[in-house]
Amino acid sequence: MSTLRPYVVTFNCGREPIDPSTFSTHLFSALANPIAPDILILCLQELAPIAYSFLGGSYLVPYLSPFRHAVTAAAASLDNASYVNIITRNIGMTAIMVFILRDQTAQVRWLETAGVGVGMYEMGNKGAVGIRMGYSIGDSTLEFTFVSAHLAAMEGKLQRRNDDWKNIVRGLVFTPVSPTAVRETTAQRLPHESSNDTSPLLQASPGGEDSIPPMSGLYAPTSHLVFAGDLNYRTSSTKPSPDAHLTWPQPTSDANAPQHYSHLLPSDQLKREMQAGKTCHGLREAPVDFPPTYKYSDEARAMSATSPQDGGDEDGSRWGWAKHRWPSWCDRVLYLEAPPWMRSEDAAAGVEVQGYAALPLMASSDHRPVACAFSVPAEAIAEPSEEDERGAKMDVRLVPPFGLNPLWMEQREAARTKEVVVGIGAYLVLTWEGRGILLAVMFGALGGWAVIRSLLQ
Repeated sequence: MSTLRPYVVTFNCGREPIDPSTFSTHLFSALANPIAPDILILCLQELAPIAYSFLGGSYLVPYLSPFRHAVTAAAASLDNASYVNIITRNIGMTAIMVFILRDQTAQVRWLETAGVGVGMYEMGNKGAVGIRMGYSIGDSTLEFTFVSAHLAAMEGKLQRRNDDWKNIVRGLVFTPVSPTAVRETTAQRLPHESSNDTSPLLQASPGGEDSIPPMSGLYAPTSHLVFAGDLNYRTSSTKPSPDAHLTWPQPTSDANAPQHYSHLLPSDQLKREMQAGKTCHGLREAPVDFPPTYKYSDEARAMSATSPQDGGDEDGSRWGWAKHRWPSWCDRVLYLEAPPWMRSEDAAAGVEVQGYAALPLMASSDHRPVACAFSVPAEAIAEPSEEDERGAKMDVRLVPPFGLNPLWMEQREAARTKEVVVGIGAYLVLTWEGRGILLAVMFGALGGWAVIRSLLQ
């Protein structure tokens, strides 16, 4: 049976634009074979400073466009492939970008989006944004759900991270995107595409608008799910002592050596909390065979500006960790296996991970990007029968760990209002453009007052 190849990259951007040439060179490093993936998903956190992220729109163009340029350049190296960015969404500082091979865009039958903030006052300084799509192959339409997430930071905020996960499951509600809306918002086309190209990126489904799936949450019985992001789970619940860095992982090919990064993996909070059923319910992860992705020092970042590498010094003999944070696997890509009712001998093989790797350190961030290449059977997940439901009554697709928040829409709208207010304030206080506006207003007011005083005298 044929397969579909999604490729998911998660990256905490550090609120700075990427260098497209550097990012493109390493974008597809996790591929086992130099074949362009059918679907490319970029899950981005801390995409831009809070002022631009909360205001959104054109303020994010300087931060999103470099990724489109990078994808164009990287795809050209894979047998001259070409992608279309069919949709981009953000909730505050967390974003997701969906790219489809140009000759396969007509196979995307429908799209849904969802977003929830879990930061202060439910704003989007932390949160999740998701895309669900119907992708047709022959007579089947496969469903995929991709989510970009950013949970609470700091070693001691373990319970807050678990709470963030719960609020994401409760508040991430998917609603349909019309083909017209996708077409009109595709200022997200790739740079070389003609602005006169008005052909729809989504084709109307044979059954019309009624065939678009109803509103649903993170888990859906017929959808594959990939959940990726800066999940921020650490390798310690306390800050490091002044000399703790002396024991931290360093490059070595000997897995038995005390400094090998694998000795830090048993302290990984995410694995422990997942096994305890406290977070990321039902999800699994490929074996982690790369060093911690966070936190690299400013010196290591500066060095990577001239030669992107794995966060070490020039000869690769040491990794440059920041001494005030435990090295941790903050950046992860998790996924759901095929449901029990699809795992019979007659069913196609399940979801396979073809590659899972950390990309080199980029100068713009203290995180390394992480990429995961998947192979998914080109067979739609069937609706479970009543017998299937009885046999798989505890499956997370059928029984999510938390119910949907009935007030999700009102709370998101209220949080969005706060984001705009905070965004405007941050723009006026924290950006040069905003300060210029404030000065102009202040001088204008003083000048006006001077004119009024002269007239009164």
